[in-house]
Amino acid sequence: MHHPLSLYNTLSRRKEAFEPVHSPFVGVYLCGPTVYSEAHLGNARGPVVFDVLTRYLRYLDYTVRYVRNITDVGHLESDADEGEDKMAKAARAQRQEPMQIAQHFVNLYRQNMLALGCLPPDIEPQASGHITEQISMVEEIIANGFAYEVNGSVYFDVPHYNAEQDRYGKLSNRSIDDQLAGTRDTLAGQDEKRSPLDFALWKKASPEHIMRWPSPWGEGFPGWHLECSAMSRKYLGQLSDIHGGGLDLMFPHHECEIAQCQGSHTHTDESRFWVHHNLITVSGTKMSKSLGNFVLLGDMFKGPTATLTQAYSPMVVRFFLLQAHYRSPVDVSDEAMQAARKGYRKLMNGLRLLEKLNLPEGTERQQDTEKADAELRKLVSDCFVGLNDDLNTARAVASLFNLLRKLNGFFANLPTLATVSEAALEEAITAYRTLISDILGLQDEPRANAEQLLDLTLGFYQEAKATKAYDKVDQIRAALKEQGILIKDLKTGVDWAYSEE
Repeated sequence: MHHPLSLYNTLSRRKEAFEPVHSPFVGVYLCGPTVYSEAHLGNARGPVVFDVLTRYLRYLDYTVRYVRNITDVGHLESDADEGEDKMAKAARAQRQEPMQIAQHFVNLYRQNMLALGCLPPDIEPQASGHITEQISMVEEIIANGFAYEVNGSVYFDVPHYNAEQDRYGKLSNRSIDDQLAGTRDTLAGQDEKRSPLDFALWKKASPEHIMRWPSPWGEGFPGWHLECSAMSRKYLGQLSDIHGGGLDLMFPHHECEIAQCQGSHTHTDESRFWVHHNLITVSGTKMSKSLGNFVLLGDMFKGPTATLTQAYSPMVVRFFLLQAHYRSPVDVSDEAMQAARKGYRKLMNGLRLLEKLNLPEGTERQQDTEKADAELRKLVSDCFVGLNDDLNTARAVASLFNLLRKLNGFFANLPTLATVSEAALEEAITAYRTLISDILGLQDEPRANAEQLLDLTLGFYQEAKATKAYDKVDQIRAALKEQGILIKDLKTGVDWAYSEE
């Protein structure tokens, strides 16, 4: 099975034709959220991009296993090896059990991802549920001579790992000298490490540390990088197909993951393709929890927020993220969101139009439709050209608008449908629907408020009664009854109730 999909591989720094390790099976791993707080717009980009990627791989007939983890332990405040565990810190602030905090934010996260149209991953492992796998991976790395234990903590020995060849830095393209230059000023408190480049695989728990597990080195907790390596290996084997996350995870997180896999009994780069999406900016500055300039997804759906003057629905947010290529940065603003809303609604209106594209009765179809058919089919195939070229959803969306322009033209003048064959039209309609609903995952959002529509209808009912238009009165009664709504004529006016039949 061969498909023309190519993806940019950070590891090789070029686009490569996508070939699975064990076709038709494809293993995809996305680094999921650290659940110590609510998700912001930046946290949604990876799930939305990888949702489209997995949907498209399935459309191409691959059998996909999509794993997106939950980090509920081991992610320290500074993303380094010092400081407090983010989960424990949040728990202490709210006087709750860390697992309670984790569960609360996992529930919120799942709700938000579902609202954004992301299909749930096939496996959603939690770091805290895979401590034994992480411990045995550390033991393998020690046995292979790439890690050492000091006072109950275990560190990965980067200089030893690099002794044969410069392997640490190959993903992020950083030389060891550059990395060392960045660590000189942060040596305080790192006296346990042999080299400032070394990173923690297992940390000894201080007496006040809440989250702790027994291990061969005493009570402690795993390092942040370790969990993904252990869980990816458990669910996707020694070499997965695609491992993804934001550009901010490339170093140190993903670089350390590769080192851990190479240093363990696995001896692979963990994944064939390392795929990184770019970040979201607010007026040109990276959106992050530490800078405080982030927009929480829940706030965005309700609106307004500190940076946005109004609410934007989940599907508008999804469309906003997809109208850019995943490797480009995206700047969020009211202007950009409003443009996205316009584009999204245009595509939805197109979906509603498809049923109505019928040749008027009595119109003869032209004999020679070859040229027009070819034009229509080219508009369709253009949509897939973008997707095959490193999942360029921006190009796919632009091509969809070209196809829609053509379909709108037919709708405006239905007899012109006679210029194309039924088969070509059917292909175009199916492709439009498949691309929007199944691949890009854009659903129609109910825009109408049912209560307001009901009030409006009762107004028409009263008017019909006042003018004694009894056929209209009966018509409205019957129509509402079909919806399970009874109209009640009271002395004070008109009311409604649910039908109890």
